[in-house]
Amino acid sequence: MDKLLYIAASGAKQDLLGTAVRANNLANTQTTGFRAQLEQARSMPAFGEGLPTRVFSMTENPANNFEGGAMIQTERELDVAIQGDGWLSVLDTNGGEAYSRNGSLQISADGQLQDSSGNTIIGENGPVFLPIPLSNINIAGDGTISVRPQGAPETVLEEVGRLKLVNPQLTNIERGNDGLFRQKDGEIAQFDPTVSIRNGMLEGSNVNPVEEMVDMISLQRHYEMQVKFMKQASDLDSKANQLLRII
Repeated sequence: MDKLLYIAASGAKQDLLGTAVRANNLANTQTTGFRAQLEQARSMPAFGEGLPTRVFSMTENPANNFEGGAMIQTERELDVAIQGDGWLSVLDTNGGEAYSRNGSLQISADGQLQDSSGNTIIGENGPVFLPIPLSNINIAGDGTISVRPQGAPETVLEEVGRLKLVNPQLTNIERGNDGLFRQKDGEIAQFDPTVSIRNGMLEGSNVNPVEEMVDMISLQRHYEMQVKFMKQASDLDSKANQLLRII
């Protein structure tokens, strides 16, 4: 009976983990530039001192869905969207470099360029700082940032930096707990001049809410089935104990 109970219990645990992944995707259907997570479960023999006679279920997070999200036109001068492959470079809370598709930018009180999550945007020469106050800002398709200081003539545009746009191999990047991506080998991605952006637009999440809801329902039903197996294993064990008492 312990084989049935062990398999059902481990399966139920992984169903809960899979449900958590799908729930996180659903919670980010409106998050700018969000990439959906993928999960799958497979059987894994339990190795020990004896023969591997037990098998348990294991949920994997093999990859992320890197398909592009819908382009949303905002006409806001601080909104940018990556065209095709590529990433914006940002500083995480530990001061390390990470990568994001969140192009909803803002300017802090000290002139620092940040994304909507408060992460500092990195340029070719480090964090991007803008001269404030300013009357106008323009971000070109190649990431070049030009501003018109407050009070300056309309024809005056001052180039203050360029966004560090990168395009690392998708097989070499992974998502961190903060939602930002980094290279698996720990290296810093190099600037890629072929990456371009569109100004006045944002990239939406690539999560398909209908698919996520269907997968969540499937996982919940599978969890209920695993619970029934555990109850059946308990009932069989009780009946076996009764037979032993009779003998």
